[in-house]
Amino acid sequence: MVHVHSISTLDHPALQPYLTMRRQEAHREQRIFVAEGDKVVRLLLESDLEVLSLLLPEKWLEKLQPLLARRANEDIHAFVAPKEALEQLTGFSMYQGVLALGRIPPSLTLADALQRSPSPRLFVAVDGLGNAENLGSLVRNCAAFGGQALLVSETCSSPWLRRAVRASMGTIYQLPVVEPVSLVSALQELKLAGVRCVAAHPHTDQRTLAQADLRGDCCLVFGHEGLGISPAVLAACDESVLIPMSNCVDSLNVGSAAAVFFYEAARQRGRG
Repeated sequence: MVHVHSISTLDHPALQPYLTMRRQEAHREQRIFVAEGDKVVRLLLESDLEVLSLLLPEKWLEKLQPLLARRANEDIHAFVAPKEALEQLTGFSMYQGVLALGRIPPSLTLADALQRSPSPRLFVAVDGLGNAENLGSLVRNCAAFGGQALLVSETCSSPWLRRAVRASMGTIYQLPVVEPVSLVSALQELKLAGVRCVAAHPHTDQRTLAQADLRGDCCLVFGHEGLGISPAVLAACDESVLIPMSNCVDSLNVGSAAAVFFYEAARQRGRG
């Protein structure tokens, strides 16, 4: 059932995660994440993930009642206050003032991801990606074009950060995640399983995206926004591929580049 609390402070112990949203490691250790915004929170309530609490204005609690009614067997605490008060309490501006706290699902092993994914497999791996919004955008594109698993390196931001979850528009709830991994070892394991590892690398003379064969099992690898893919990870890939662009543009935002790669994979597989 839903336990409703009217609040004027965030002193309640259950509200501490809303005060530590910028502390990535603390939330990782507790295996929790914050969902922000009406649609993202609605999708969380519709998902199979565990919901711990809500922090929102009373009018939004009323709008979410039909979804909360489906979770009548769960204990969910709803903390209610006016939006202006919530912004003062949390210390940042909120577009709609709707927040929820969820439990991060157990991470898959790479063997699990391979077993659960039918061929032709389409995985994505991220190396050193530091911007949460970019990672969330990549997740959303991956889900849109049928990506089956996300491999997150030890050097990456978590896809469960508040800004990443928001940018993914909740699609992270449905995407199997393998994290954190040693990406070099993971790519080697994929290659042994017959998965071709293709690096998205703008500085290559090997081949363009249209020349790459993405019809079979493959893992698309994307790197840091400025530095790109690390040399060790690049060396572990089967090939490097670029998106041909005008001479005045050096590279695309990683979310945009991922969308182009995913679309080309879908096109080659007869879904474009």
